[in-house]
Amino acid sequence: MEEQLKQLQDEAVMKAAAAQDLKELNDVRVAYLGKKGPVTEVLKGMGRLSAEERPKMGALVNVVREAITKAIETKQVSLESEAIQKQLAEESIDVTLPGRPVKLGGPHPLTRVTEEIEDLFIGMGYTVAEGPEVEQDYYNFEALNLPKGHPARDMQDTFYLTPELLMRTHTSPVQVRTMLKHEGKGPVKIICPGKVYRRDSDDATHSHQFNQIEGLVVGENIRMSDLKGTLDAFAKKMFGPDREIRLRPSFFPFTEPSVEVDVSCMCGGKGCSICKGTGWIEVLGAGMVHPNVLEMAGFDSTVYSGFAFGMGQERIAMLKYGVDDIRHFYTNDLRFLQQFSVHE
Repeated sequence: MEEQLKQLQDEAVMKAAAAQDLKELNDVRVAYLGKKGPVTEVLKGMGRLSAEERPKMGALVNVVREAITKAIETKQVSLESEAIQKQLAEESIDVTLPGRPVKLGGPHPLTRVTEEIEDLFIGMGYTVAEGPEVEQDYYNFEALNLPKGHPARDMQDTFYLTPELLMRTHTSPVQVRTMLKHEGKGPVKIICPGKVYRRDSDDATHSHQFNQIEGLVVGENIRMSDLKGTLDAFAKKMFGPDREIRLRPSFFPFTEPSVEVDVSCMCGGKGCSICKGTGWIEVLGAGMVHPNVLEMAGFDSTVYSGFAFGMGQERIAMLKYGVDDIRHFYTNDLRFLQQFSVHE
Protein backbone atom coordinates (compact mmCIF):
# COMPACT_ATOMS: atom_id res chain seq x y z
CA MET A 1 0.00 0.00 0.00
CA GLU A 2 2.82 2.41 0.83
CA GLU A 3 4.51 1.71 -2.49
CA GLN A 4 1.23 2.27 -4.31
CA LEU A 5 0.70 5.68 -2.59
CA LYS A 6 4.28 6.73 -3.32
CA GLN A 7 3.81 5.81 -6.96
CA LEU A 8 0.53 7.78 -7.12
CA GLN A 9 2.28 10.84 -5.63
CA ASP A 10 5.16 10.74 -8.12
CA GLU A 11 2.79 10.21 -11.02
CA ALA A 12 0.46 13.07 -10.01
CA VAL A 13 3.32 15.52 -9.35
CA MET A 14 4.83 14.71 -12.74
CA LYS A 15 1.53 15.19 -14.59
CA ALA A 16 0.87 18.49 -12.74
CA ALA A 17 4.29 19.80 -13.74
CA ALA A 18 3.68 18.78 -17.36
CA ALA A 19 0.24 20.47 -17.61
CA GLN A 20 0.11 23.06 -20.43
CA ASP A 21 -2.91 25.07 -19.31
CA LEU A 22 -5.34 25.47 -16.42
CA LYS A 23 -7.88 23.07 -17.91
CA GLU A 24 -5.30 20.27 -18.15
CA LEU A 25 -4.16 21.01 -14.60
CA ASN A 26 -7.74 20.81 -13.33
CA ASP A 27 -8.10 17.44 -15.03
CA VAL A 28 -5.09 16.22 -13.00
CA ARG A 29 -6.72 17.50 -9.80
CA VAL A 30 -9.97 15.65 -10.53
CA ALA A 31 -8.16 12.47 -11.65
CA TYR A 32 -6.12 12.10 -8.44
CA LEU A 33 -7.99 14.01 -5.73
CA GLY A 34 -11.59 13.84 -6.97
CA LYS A 35 -14.35 11.71 -5.45
CA LYS A 36 -13.47 8.81 -7.72
CA GLY A 37 -9.68 9.36 -7.62
CA PRO A 38 -7.18 6.76 -6.31
CA VAL A 39 -6.34 8.74 -3.16
CA THR A 40 -10.00 8.87 -2.19
CA GLU A 41 -10.35 5.16 -2.93
CA VAL A 42 -7.48 4.42 -0.52
CA LEU A 43 -9.24 6.42 2.18
CA LYS A 44 -12.46 4.48 1.61
CA GLY A 45 -10.57 1.20 2.07
CA MET A 46 -9.01 2.15 5.41
CA GLY A 47 -11.95 0.62 7.21
CA ARG A 48 -10.61 -2.80 6.31
CA LEU A 49 -7.26 -2.17 8.04
CA SER A 50 -6.43 -3.19 11.59
CA ALA A 51 -6.52 -0.65 14.41
CA GLU A 52 -2.71 -0.51 14.48
CA GLU A 53 -2.31 0.09 10.72
CA ARG A 54 -5.07 2.66 10.38
CA PRO A 55 -3.32 5.71 12.00
CA LYS A 56 -0.06 5.07 10.12
CA MET A 57 -1.85 4.69 6.79
CA GLY A 58 -4.04 7.76 7.43
CA ALA A 59 -0.97 9.89 8.07
CA LEU A 60 0.68 8.61 4.90
CA VAL A 61 -2.42 9.34 2.79
CA ASN A 62 -2.51 12.91 4.14
CA VAL A 63 1.16 13.43 3.24
CA VAL A 64 0.54 12.18 -0.31
CA ARG A 65 -2.58 14.32 -0.73
CA GLU A 66 -0.81 17.45 0.54
CA ALA A 67 2.16 16.83 -1.80
CA ILE A 68 -0.14 16.48 -4.82
CA THR A 69 -2.17 19.54 -3.78
CA LYS A 70 0.98 21.64 -3.36
CA ALA A 71 2.32 20.57 -6.76
CA ILE A 72 -0.99 21.51 -8.42
CA GLU A 73 -1.19 24.92 -6.68
CA THR A 74 2.42 25.75 -7.58
CA LYS A 75 1.75 24.92 -11.22
CA GLN A 76 -1.52 26.92 -11.14
CA VAL A 77 0.30 30.06 -10.00
CA SER A 78 2.83 29.59 -12.78
CA LEU A 79 0.18 29.05 -15.47
CA GLU A 80 -1.88 32.06 -14.33
CA SER A 81 1.19 34.27 -14.42
CA GLU A 82 2.03 33.07 -17.92
CA ALA A 83 -1.56 33.71 -19.04
CA ILE A 84 -1.45 37.27 -17.73
CA GLN A 85 1.88 37.95 -19.45
CA LYS A 86 0.54 36.55 -22.70
CA GLN A 87 -2.61 38.67 -22.44
CA LEU A 88 -0.59 41.80 -21.74
CA ALA A 89 1.59 41.12 -24.76
CA GLU A 90 -1.37 40.49 -27.06
CA GLU A 91 -3.62 43.29 -25.75
CA SER A 92 -1.18 46.12 -25.24
CA ILE A 93 -2.76 49.57 -24.91
CA ASP A 94 -1.33 52.64 -26.55
CA VAL A 95 -1.93 55.24 -23.85
CA THR A 96 -0.91 58.01 -26.25
CA LEU A 97 -4.05 57.53 -28.36
CA PRO A 98 -6.66 60.28 -27.87
CA GLY A 99 -9.73 59.28 -25.86
CA ARG A 100 -13.17 58.93 -27.37
CA PRO A 101 -15.15 62.15 -27.14
CA VAL A 102 -17.85 62.18 -24.46
CA LYS A 103 -21.07 63.90 -25.41
CA LEU A 104 -22.03 66.43 -22.78
CA GLY A 105 -25.49 67.68 -22.06
CA GLY A 106 -26.45 71.09 -20.78
CA PRO A 107 -28.99 72.82 -18.59
CA HIS A 108 -32.58 72.70 -19.80
CA PRO A 109 -33.55 76.09 -21.28
CA LEU A 110 -36.09 76.63 -18.49
CA THR A 111 -33.45 75.82 -15.87
CA ARG A 112 -31.07 78.19 -17.60
CA VAL A 113 -33.59 81.03 -17.63
CA THR A 114 -34.54 80.41 -13.99
CA GLU A 115 -30.91 80.46 -12.85
CA GLU A 116 -30.21 83.59 -14.90
CA ILE A 117 -33.15 85.39 -13.27
CA GLU A 118 -32.12 84.15 -9.81
CA ASP A 119 -28.55 85.34 -10.34
CA LEU A 120 -29.79 88.79 -11.35
CA PHE A 121 -32.02 89.26 -8.33
CA ILE A 122 -29.63 87.67 -5.84
CA GLY A 123 -27.12 90.26 -7.04
CA MET A 124 -29.71 92.92 -6.18
CA GLY A 125 -30.01 91.65 -2.61
CA TYR A 126 -32.97 89.27 -2.95
CA THR A 127 -33.13 85.82 -1.37
CA VAL A 128 -34.76 82.74 -2.92
CA ALA A 129 -37.83 81.40 -1.09
CA GLU A 130 -39.74 78.17 -1.75
CA GLY A 131 -43.01 76.64 -0.63
CA PRO A 132 -45.31 73.62 -1.14
CA GLU A 133 -46.93 72.90 -4.49
CA VAL A 134 -49.98 71.39 -2.75
CA GLU A 135 -51.32 74.48 -1.02
CA GLN A 136 -54.12 75.57 1.29
CA ASP A 137 -56.91 77.72 -0.10
CA TYR A 138 -56.15 80.38 2.51
CA TYR A 139 -52.58 81.01 1.36
CA ASN A 140 -53.38 80.66 -2.36
CA PHE A 141 -56.42 82.94 -2.37
CA GLU A 142 -57.80 84.39 0.87
CA ALA A 143 -54.57 85.91 2.18
CA LEU A 144 -54.08 87.48 -1.26
CA ASN A 145 -57.32 89.47 -1.09
CA LEU A 146 -59.31 86.78 -2.91
CA PRO A 147 -62.03 85.68 -0.45
CA LYS A 148 -64.33 82.78 -1.23
CA GLY A 149 -66.77 83.69 -3.97
CA HIS A 150 -64.50 86.36 -5.47
CA PRO A 151 -65.04 86.38 -9.27
CA ALA A 152 -61.28 86.63 -9.95
CA ARG A 153 -60.90 83.08 -8.63
CA ASP A 154 -62.55 81.82 -11.81
CA MET A 155 -59.66 83.22 -13.85
CA GLN A 156 -57.26 80.79 -12.17
CA ASP A 157 -58.98 77.51 -13.26
CA THR A 158 -57.81 75.71 -10.14
CA PHE A 159 -57.14 72.02 -9.54
CA TYR A 160 -58.87 71.35 -6.19
CA LEU A 161 -57.98 68.24 -4.20
CA THR A 162 -60.42 68.99 -1.37
CA PRO A 163 -62.52 72.11 -0.68
CA GLU A 164 -59.54 73.58 1.24
CA LEU A 165 -56.60 71.93 -0.54
CA LEU A 166 -55.42 72.61 -4.08
CA MET A 167 -52.51 72.62 -6.49
CA ARG A 168 -51.14 76.14 -6.23
CA THR A 169 -52.07 78.39 -9.16
CA HIS A 170 -49.15 80.80 -8.62
CA THR A 171 -46.13 81.11 -6.33
CA SER A 172 -47.71 84.02 -4.46
CA PRO A 173 -48.51 81.78 -1.44
CA VAL A 174 -44.76 81.65 -0.82
CA GLN A 175 -44.83 85.44 -0.47
CA VAL A 176 -47.65 85.19 2.07
CA ARG A 177 -45.85 82.54 4.11
CA THR A 178 -42.63 84.58 4.08
CA MET A 179 -44.38 87.77 5.22
CA LEU A 180 -46.07 85.90 8.06
CA LYS A 181 -42.67 84.61 9.22
CA HIS A 182 -41.45 88.22 9.44
CA GLU A 183 -44.24 88.96 11.93
CA GLY A 184 -44.91 92.45 10.63
CA LYS A 185 -41.28 93.56 10.57
CA GLY A 186 -39.53 94.53 7.33
CA PRO A 187 -37.75 94.57 5.11
CA VAL A 188 -38.75 91.60 2.94
CA LYS A 189 -36.94 91.04 -0.36
CA ILE A 190 -37.51 87.67 -2.02
CA ILE A 191 -38.06 85.86 -5.30
CA CYS A 192 -40.14 82.68 -5.43
CA PRO A 193 -39.49 80.25 -8.32
CA GLY A 194 -41.48 77.05 -8.75
CA LYS A 195 -44.08 74.98 -10.60
CA VAL A 196 -47.71 76.02 -10.71
CA TYR A 197 -50.86 74.32 -12.01
CA ARG A 198 -54.00 75.49 -13.81
CA ARG A 199 -56.79 73.80 -15.71
CA ASP A 200 -55.61 75.01 -19.11
CA SER A 201 -55.86 73.08 -22.37
CA ASP A 202 -52.35 72.42 -23.65
CA ASP A 203 -51.54 74.24 -26.88
CA ALA A 204 -48.69 76.28 -28.36
CA THR A 205 -48.90 78.95 -25.64
CA HIS A 206 -50.58 77.21 -22.67
CA SER A 207 -49.84 74.29 -20.37
CA HIS A 208 -51.65 72.79 -17.37
CA GLN A 209 -48.30 72.83 -15.53
CA PHE A 210 -45.77 75.59 -15.98
CA ASN A 211 -43.11 77.52 -14.12
CA GLN A 212 -43.42 80.87 -12.46
CA ILE A 213 -41.08 83.18 -10.62
CA GLU A 214 -42.41 86.00 -8.49
CA GLY A 215 -40.73 88.78 -6.60
CA LEU A 216 -41.73 90.70 -3.48
CA VAL A 217 -40.26 93.72 -1.76
CA VAL A 218 -41.80 95.12 1.45
CA GLY A 219 -40.30 97.98 3.40
CA GLU A 220 -40.72 101.61 4.29
CA ASN A 221 -41.14 104.16 1.49
CA ILE A 222 -41.28 101.59 -1.33
CA ARG A 223 -42.66 103.33 -4.43
CA MET A 224 -43.81 102.51 -7.95
CA SER A 225 -40.60 104.06 -9.24
CA ASP A 226 -38.65 101.34 -7.38
CA LEU A 227 -40.70 98.71 -9.16
CA LYS A 228 -40.13 100.30 -12.56
CA GLY A 229 -36.38 100.59 -12.01
CA THR A 230 -36.18 96.95 -10.94
CA LEU A 231 -38.10 95.68 -13.95
CA ASP A 232 -36.10 97.90 -16.31
CA ALA A 233 -32.88 96.30 -15.01
CA PHE A 234 -34.47 92.86 -15.46
CA ALA A 235 -35.47 93.55 -19.09
CA LYS A 236 -32.03 94.83 -20.04
CA LYS A 237 -30.34 91.82 -18.44
CA MET A 238 -32.60 89.21 -20.05
CA PHE A 239 -33.25 90.71 -23.50
CA GLY A 240 -30.43 93.17 -24.15
CA PRO A 241 -29.21 96.60 -22.99
CA ASP A 242 -31.17 98.44 -25.67
CA ARG A 243 -34.57 97.13 -24.54
CA GLU A 244 -37.11 99.40 -22.88
CA ILE A 245 -40.20 98.68 -20.80
CA ARG A 246 -43.61 100.29 -20.54
CA LEU A 247 -46.27 99.91 -17.86
CA ARG A 248 -49.96 99.64 -18.72
CA PRO A 249 -52.76 99.88 -16.12
CA SER A 250 -54.28 96.52 -15.21
CA PHE A 251 -56.06 94.75 -12.35
CA PHE A 252 -54.88 92.12 -9.89
CA PRO A 253 -56.70 91.59 -6.58
CA PHE A 254 -53.45 91.47 -4.60
CA THR A 255 -51.86 94.67 -5.98
CA GLU A 256 -53.10 98.25 -6.21
CA PRO A 257 -52.26 99.90 -8.53
CA SER A 258 -51.56 97.01 -10.90
CA VAL A 259 -49.74 97.05 -14.23
CA GLU A 260 -48.94 94.86 -17.20
CA VAL A 261 -45.32 95.18 -18.24
CA ASP A 262 -44.25 95.20 -21.89
CA VAL A 263 -40.75 94.97 -23.32
CA SER A 264 -39.80 96.66 -26.58
CA CYS A 265 -39.57 94.17 -29.44
CA MET A 266 -36.29 93.24 -31.07
CA CYS A 267 -37.63 94.78 -34.30
CA GLY A 268 -36.94 98.19 -32.77
CA GLY A 269 -40.54 99.32 -32.96
CA LYS A 270 -40.90 98.76 -36.69
CA GLY A 271 -43.47 96.02 -36.15
CA CYS A 272 -43.09 92.29 -36.85
CA SER A 273 -44.95 89.00 -36.47
CA ILE A 274 -43.60 88.52 -32.92
CA CYS A 275 -45.00 91.80 -31.59
CA LYS A 276 -47.95 91.70 -34.04
CA GLY A 277 -46.95 95.06 -35.43
CA THR A 278 -47.13 96.92 -32.10
CA GLY A 279 -43.41 97.11 -31.30
CA TRP A 280 -44.06 95.80 -27.74
CA ILE A 281 -44.30 92.35 -26.14
CA GLU A 282 -46.13 91.63 -22.88
CA VAL A 283 -43.88 89.77 -20.43
CA LEU A 284 -45.24 89.99 -16.88
CA GLY A 285 -47.67 91.47 -14.38
CA ALA A 286 -46.77 93.62 -11.38
CA GLY A 287 -48.00 96.27 -8.98
CA MET A 288 -47.87 97.75 -5.50
CA VAL A 289 -48.84 95.26 -2.78
CA HIS A 290 -52.48 95.80 -1.78
CA PRO A 291 -52.87 97.21 1.77
CA ASN A 292 -55.26 94.37 2.60
CA VAL A 293 -52.54 91.80 1.77
CA LEU A 294 -50.05 93.64 3.99
CA GLU A 295 -52.51 93.83 6.88
CA MET A 296 -53.46 90.14 6.67
CA ALA A 297 -49.76 89.28 6.77
CA GLY A 298 -49.30 91.34 9.94
CA PHE A 299 -47.74 94.50 8.44
CA ASP A 300 -48.96 98.01 9.24
CA SER A 301 -49.95 99.37 5.82
CA THR A 302 -49.57 102.96 7.09
CA VAL A 303 -45.86 102.28 7.71
CA TYR A 304 -44.94 99.62 5.16
CA SER A 305 -45.51 99.45 1.42
CA GLY A 306 -44.20 97.11 -1.22
CA PHE A 307 -44.25 95.91 -4.78
CA ALA A 308 -44.65 92.48 -6.36
CA PHE A 309 -44.19 91.03 -9.82
CA GLY A 310 -44.69 87.65 -11.45
CA MET A 311 -43.58 86.08 -14.70
CA GLY A 312 -43.55 82.68 -16.41
CA GLN A 313 -40.14 81.26 -17.25
CA GLU A 314 -41.62 79.60 -20.35
CA ARG A 315 -42.71 82.94 -21.77
CA ILE A 316 -39.36 84.55 -20.99
CA ALA A 317 -37.53 81.61 -22.60
CA MET A 318 -39.77 81.70 -25.67
CA LEU A 319 -39.03 85.38 -26.21
CA LYS A 320 -35.34 85.08 -25.36
CA TYR A 321 -34.62 82.06 -27.58
CA GLY A 322 -37.28 82.51 -30.27
CA VAL A 323 -39.27 79.37 -29.37
CA ASP A 324 -42.72 79.33 -30.96
CA ASP A 325 -44.37 76.44 -29.06
CA ILE A 326 -44.35 75.97 -25.27
CA ARG A 327 -44.68 72.20 -25.72
CA HIS A 328 -41.08 72.00 -26.97
CA PHE A 329 -39.96 72.52 -23.37
CA TYR A 330 -41.70 69.33 -22.19
CA THR A 331 -41.46 66.77 -25.03
CA ASN A 332 -37.74 65.95 -24.45
CA ASP A 333 -36.89 66.15 -28.15
CA LEU A 334 -33.10 65.93 -28.32
CA ARG A 335 -33.03 67.96 -31.53
CA PHE A 336 -34.53 70.84 -29.58
CA LEU A 337 -32.52 70.39 -26.38
CA GLN A 338 -29.18 70.06 -28.17
CA GLN A 339 -29.51 73.66 -29.28
CA PHE A 340 -28.90 74.61 -25.64
CA SER A 341 -25.87 72.34 -25.05
CA VAL A 342 -22.79 73.56 -23.20
CA HIS A 343 -20.94 73.92 -26.51
CA GLU A 344 -23.22 76.55 -28.00
